[in-house]
Order: sequence, then C-alpha cells, then structure tokens
Amino acid sequence: MAVKIRLKRMGAKKDPFYRIVVADKDVKRDGKALDEIGYYKPVGEKAVKIDAEKARKWLSTGAQPTDTVKVLFKKNGILE
Repeated sequence: MAVKIRLKRMGAKKDPFYRIVVADKDVKRDGKALDEIGYYKPVGEKAVKIDAEKARKWLSTGAQPTDTVKVLFKKNGILE
C-alpha cells in the first residue's frame, strides 16, 4: 500500500481551505484519510499549521509528500 501526504480540499467556492492528510494513493482527493496532520488556508488571512511530530512519523514510515505539501514542510522546517 503506497501512502501519500496530500491536501484535502474543504471550504466554500472561491474560498478554499485545505487539510493536510495522509491517505492511500488510490483514494479520491476528498476521500477517506488515514490521518490528519494539519491545515493550510491560502486565501485571505493565510494560515498553516502542521503537527511536526505526526508528519515526521509518517515520513519515517515511507509516506511520500506531494509537491505542494513538500514546499509547506520546507517552509515550516519539517524537511531540509
């Protein structure tokens, strides 16, 4: 089972809000997730919150972050 760390879209039309989730790679974008490790709000009052401990745990078990999540991890000091 390949596991990805990716964004799950929430929020209203033209006002997106994303949850950073760990999910199987075959699950739909907004489908069932294994774990929720943070959130990201790119519009308006920008906000990012990531549980670094959970993120490092999933990375150590082999979960692969998507490109966008990788950038968020680097900005928050989770990845080098």
